[in-house]
Amino acid sequence: MATQEDNTSDLELQSVSESESEAEEIHTSGVTEGSSTQQASGSTSNKKKKKKKKSKAKKIFDKLTGNEIPQEIVDRVVEQVKKDGTVASEDINEENVREALEHMKIMDVVKGKAGIGGFNRKDMGEHKFWSTQPVPQPGEGPPEADGYIDPSKPPEEVRQEPYQLPEHFEWSTLDIDDPVQNKEVYDLLSLNYVEDDQAAFRFKYSGEFLAWALKPPGYHKEWHIGVRVSKTKKLVAFISGIPMKLRVRQNTIMVTEINFLCVLKKLRSKRLAPVLIKEVTRRVHLKGIFQAIYTAGVVIPTPVAVCRYYHRSLNIQKLIDTKFSFIPRSSTLARMIRLNKVPENTSLPGLRQMEGKDVDAVTVLFAEYMKRFDMVPLFNAEEARHTFLSGAGRGEVGSGGTGRREGQVTWSYVVEDPSTKKITDFFMFYSLPSTVINNLTYPLLEAAYLFYYATDAGVAPADDQDGKVKKRLTTLIGDALIIANNAKFDVFNALTLMDNAPILQDLKFGPGDGFLNFYLYNWRTSTLAGVNPEGDRPAGRGVGVVML
Repeated sequence: MATQEDNTSDLELQSVSESESEAEEIHTSGVTEGSSTQQASGSTSNKKKKKKKKSKAKKIFDKLTGNEIPQEIVDRVVEQVKKDGTVASEDINEENVREALEHMKIMDVVKGKAGIGGFNRKDMGEHKFWSTQPVPQPGEGPPEADGYIDPSKPPEEVRQEPYQLPEHFEWSTLDIDDPVQNKEVYDLLSLNYVEDDQAAFRFKYSGEFLAWALKPPGYHKEWHIGVRVSKTKKLVAFISGIPMKLRVRQNTIMVTEINFLCVLKKLRSKRLAPVLIKEVTRRVHLKGIFQAIYTAGVVIPTPVAVCRYYHRSLNIQKLIDTKFSFIPRSSTLARMIRLNKVPENTSLPGLRQMEGKDVDAVTVLFAEYMKRFDMVPLFNAEEARHTFLSGAGRGEVGSGGTGRREGQVTWSYVVEDPSTKKITDFFMFYSLPSTVINNLTYPLLEAAYLFYYATDAGVAPADDQDGKVKKRLTTLIGDALIIANNAKFDVFNALTLMDNAPILQDLKFGPGDGFLNFYLYNWRTSTLAGVNPEGDRPAGRGVGVVML
């Protein structure tokens, strides 16, 4: 799910770590705190060691608080990035790395609150709730073979009664078609859902977005689960699931995509999040589905892939003013605006908005192209129609603002060969704005997110070897940036999944400090290539499913 530069997750399970009473306190090995797991033995020698350790750490802390990134940290990052090979060598230098570290809120990184992988393995292992669930546990290593962890059960063996909530709360099934209930979910998410570490940005999901995201063909209303205060009927928590056919390497499984876990901020000590997870799991099991996919900005047991957010700045002035971006010491605002200027017109002949008549062709093209990746959704024509077209909005372009229809959530385009009339390419992005908290000048940050795409240039294996795929996608997504800019988006976001990684730098995307961890429930498979390569799979090619 994240978005702003710090936090773009989808099943935002940080709520779990905040609210589940079963979980241990999350320890961060802060530079001023010594070891969080050290036993308080009371011995004089231990106290001296602890004091000495703190004084060493304090030297680093003093450097950081003095706005100076220690040279040893810069050198280490440069060395690691060169080793990973995910950034072009000409872009790796001390100045760039130092600026990036400052932008990534280095204080949070060294405290273990942010950065690659979020919390460390020790922290991850202390989640008591997840240690009871059928998910790969820390230290297990790669599985001998892909497959389920717990076997499926017949419906009569699944718990029939809802899980018990704390006193004064009750379950509620939400009807997203009901404008009143749709707005209740919208209000809850708008005020309590994911925000960045500095509480500057918070996702703002529209009613149209929720209808598009939560009502795919075959959805189950009872998987849209709320918790209300018994007396006032106020909605205070929510979680959702939607069905999905997922291919994980060579296995095709039915899963539920879990999303929008949200608990009212004031109630995050009431143990609601774990109960929500268990209740949606119970209801999914009743439908005969025993696997799930979800994402989180924090590390819990155990990610199957990790992807990084990249951002393509469009409205530089606004991004600077809202502190989404910063001006590097070696640059100026005018230079940033000039370097990030986007052409006014698209370049691909035959590029046009996707229409209903294109669904069959796009469905076939999409299915062929997605064979390139290890974990992908499988869409039939009905599901493709909903995913790619149902969020297109109402009325003519311009009725919802410059370059937009009223209530528009998604922008889907195809490339039709002018001579053969064949659909050769397709791309889609969606709108997910963020509230800029306490900013009267810019109350909303308009963000576009790259969703799915496909090109016939990626069907033949040889296309990768001669660079045909990269060249075509650079042009295709470059046109998507132009369309987004003309629709007055401020920033265009993408993750290091699918074939994104090779094209992001050429399109002037910059790395953000947000990471998205992908999880599979009750399914084991080896780690998939996301931000980094895995085995012979290049970065991104392991993940072909885009979570909202």
